[in-house]
Amino acid sequence: MGDDGLDRRAAERAADNSAMTGQRRDSGSAGETRRDRRAAERIARRARSVPRSLGLTLLSALLPGIGLIIGGRKRLGAFVLTLTLGLIGLGVYVGLTRREEVLSAAVVPSRLLITSVVIGAIAFGWIVVIVGSHRLLRPATAAPGGRAVGALLVGMLCFAIAAPAAIAVENVLAQRDLVQNVFVSQGESKSATRPKTVNVKDPWENRPRLNLLLLGGDDAPSRPGVRTDTVIVASIDTKTGDTSLISMPRQLTFMPFPKDSPLHKFYPDGFGKEGLSLEGRLEWMLTAMYQNIPDAHPGILGPSDNEGADVVKQSVGEATGLKIDYYLQVNLKGFSQLVQALGGITVNVNERVAMGGVSSAHIPPNEWIEPGPNQHLDGPHALWFARGRYGADDDQRQIRQRCTIKAIVDAANPSTLVTKYQAIAKAGKNLLRTDIPQELLPALIQLALKVKSGTVSNVSLDVSKLKLKYLHPDYEGLRETVAKALEPKPETPATTTPPSTPATKDPKTLARPGAGKTTPPPATVDLADACAYHPEGDQPS
Repeated sequence: MGDDGLDRRAAERAADNSAMTGQRRDSGSAGETRRDRRAAERIARRARSVPRSLGLTLLSALLPGIGLIIGGRKRLGAFVLTLTLGLIGLGVYVGLTRREEVLSAAVVPSRLLITSVVIGAIAFGWIVVIVGSHRLLRPATAAPGGRAVGALLVGMLCFAIAAPAAIAVENVLAQRDLVQNVFVSQGESKSATRPKTVNVKDPWENRPRLNLLLLGGDDAPSRPGVRTDTVIVASIDTKTGDTSLISMPRQLTFMPFPKDSPLHKFYPDGFGKEGLSLEGRLEWMLTAMYQNIPDAHPGILGPSDNEGADVVKQSVGEATGLKIDYYLQVNLKGFSQLVQALGGITVNVNERVAMGGVSSAHIPPNEWIEPGPNQHLDGPHALWFARGRYGADDDQRQIRQRCTIKAIVDAANPSTLVTKYQAIAKAGKNLLRTDIPQELLPALIQLALKVKSGTVSNVSLDVSKLKLKYLHPDYEGLRETVAKALEPKPETPATTTPPSTPATKDPKTLARPGAGKTTPPPATVDLADACAYHPEGDQPS
């Protein structure tokens, strides 16, 4: 006898039993009779075969609530189906129209905790619906083999839901841990140089630019003394997201301080001393300020969680003529870990880059990164690409450092962030220090979206003219150069008249890159051009 006959007979027996029970009891047992009748109806609705029950179970997993309705739990099934369709519609609406709000919520610890709970609750409810639907839909008299197949399908469906949900919860909690460890609330951290208050509703009100100081050194929270070999100012247009990068040579001497700074009394002519040898001068350069000034004048700027960063912020702000709002400090030892977590970065290598070596002692490196386009670098090679100095000057290193930043931004695509976020967050905890408060993070996320779609350019500094590699640099000229590069560009109509070329020039000379130019270099250079592959070394500065 087939499964249909067995299910039919089971339903008939249930009906007969309910009828016999009704005869034995008085008329007050009508409620129990109705329950028995509904149970018989649910048995009759069960799938007539194992394959059909498996198909309906799969359908109930894809669209929760359908299986409950087919199995006889119409009200509960209708509620679950309505809730499912509502959540799907809400997700589509938020994804299409509220993307910025979602990204902003991703940096608020309380919302991240709620999100993890919601993800877990949805996954648990989904699994319960699948199990309940299958119990209602499976044949009442299925053979042991059919029941085993059904249980296996249910287990696979539950795992397919539980595993991604667990990963999502872990990623959300990793993000929460990262935010809480790196970004401290405004009232819980100490800084002598950052803005005293944050306008949470509109932080960029009356602030056309946000100026961030990017510092790179072998730093850790338990190690206050380091040398900041990388000092870059990122000036961001808060309306367009266009960003200008200003790389400060690490060998700058006599770095100035604002007149209202307590350090101006000790260094009225800048941080430096006359008549020092080259080796002695190292302790008075920009790269040494982070460590040496707090050692010499601890607490001079006021309460601070990072005195060295506050010192460099004040001095670099005075040298460039900019008000530096916040700093972001990168521990270069953790930098390698971050690149590894991203799966590596891709850069164009325009000249041989040394991995080690000591120029002053004429000790050559044992390994080189050879020139070539679109080279994929792992963490250690990416660190040497950014820092390698043997046989290279500061200008070359600064270009490579800016290109490394661009490569990291490019590597942080959505698929990488989703699949490797826990490793990225762990690396970020060991990589970053900052005085950016948690309250500013939602607005910074929205500004970052503008930066992503805007242009990133490099402010070109005429090193020779400004004497940036010699004693007594021209800081007044540096401020003028920065101000000119950052001033709003007037909209001018495009001209169709090509520039004239002097007829007296040799055509062969004109064919060489850069030959025949009489105008000074532009104040800014597009970073994409600077990081492009230039086989003959004709790379923009």
